[in-house]
Amino acid sequence: MTARAKGFDRGGFFRLSRMLHAYLSALAFLALIFFSATGLLIDHPEWLQGRGKERESKLVIPASALAAAKARADPSPTLAAAVGKLTPLVGAYKSGEVEDGEDTIRLEGVKGASTLVVEMASGATDVTIEHANPITIIGDLHRGKNAGAAWRWVIDLSAVLVLALSMIGYVLFFSLRFRLRTSLILTAVSLGVLVAVFVFLTP
Repeated sequence: MTARAKGFDRGGFFRLSRMLHAYLSALAFLALIFFSATGLLIDHPEWLQGRGKERESKLVIPASALAAAKARADPSPTLAAAVGKLTPLVGAYKSGEVEDGEDTIRLEGVKGASTLVVEMASGATDVTIEHANPITIIGDLHRGKNAGAAWRWVIDLSAVLVLALSMIGYVLFFSLRFRLRTSLILTAVSLGVLVAVFVFLTP
């Protein structure tokens, strides 16, 4: 076996990098487009105006469900679940507080929020549904706020894919001998501009 065969296969390494770069691009570019576009809209909320709809209703929680909630140390989650069986709600359980015989319950999510005010004696409940407007939905999806575990996994996976794609892209720079110097110069200049904007122009 020759010394060359035992050494590092530079050509094979770059071929593998190009293959991985191509496959990762299929998913990573979609994520990059989404988070770039939503970030731009968040920075310019005036481009996408609109108010969310609000709906109010009244109902009475059945006595059995009310008694089951009262038997718990924290009745709020049980009451929220009972109301959810009687009318469609928006959001996931966030908080609840019992004061002066009323339990005020808050549910929040990307699509909007629900506020429930339950009279603990009678079960009479005021329900207010606030549907989120487009810019709020976009902002919450971009940041992962109130989006739940599944969407946070989407954000994490997108970040890993874009990071991997970027790192492989830099590896591929080293396969372009005639463009490597220019690419490194552009990278250094870009990094310098970002640092300068942060240091000198960011309050």
